[in-house]
Amino acid sequence: MITKLTTLARDKRQEIVRFLKFCVVGTIGTALDFAVFNLLHNVMGVHQVPANTLSITTAIVNNYTWSRFWVYPETKGQQGGRKFAQFVVVSVIAWALNTGILWSVDHWLLGETGLLASLVAPAARALGVEHGVFSSNGAKVIATGIVLFWNFFANRLWTFRDVNDQAAVQEGLQTYTEREPA
Repeated sequence: MITKLTTLARDKRQEIVRFLKFCVVGTIGTALDFAVFNLLHNVMGVHQVPANTLSITTAIVNNYTWSRFWVYPETKGQQGGRKFAQFVVVSVIAWALNTGILWSVDHWLLGETGLLASLVAPAARALGVEHGVFSSNGAKVIATGIVLFWNFFANRLWTFRDVNDQAAVQEGLQTYTEREPA
């Protein structure tokens, strides 16, 4: 089994590196998302759904820019309009998933009337945070973790699907030109 994992890691090295870059971009986008969400919802009192919408929109623009030029550098020379439109479609679906999960987890599980409220309240108090702030951020963490996989695979298989083909062609040309004459 270790041999199979080693072979898989070697064969898919480029995709593993790409996924790690995606995680870095996602971490930055998530930090931005949480900062804007908390500013709007927990500081300024904006309702959860519009606050989440604005925070995710900010993260989408950030993530697309970094994805296009760092995670998928092969796309730099291409026109970005179509890819951006595809990225936005994936992101709108991600927003709907994220918002639905956020609301559901906060309302039914972590919030003041949720199933786990008796566990959340002491944790929030121990951290010196209001229950609502703690539960909305906990729900956002859960939603973000789930939606991360949708974002990566939907963008990899649809928005940036041609990248693998380009890399394979480039790798094939490189292998062909490095062969010794027979």
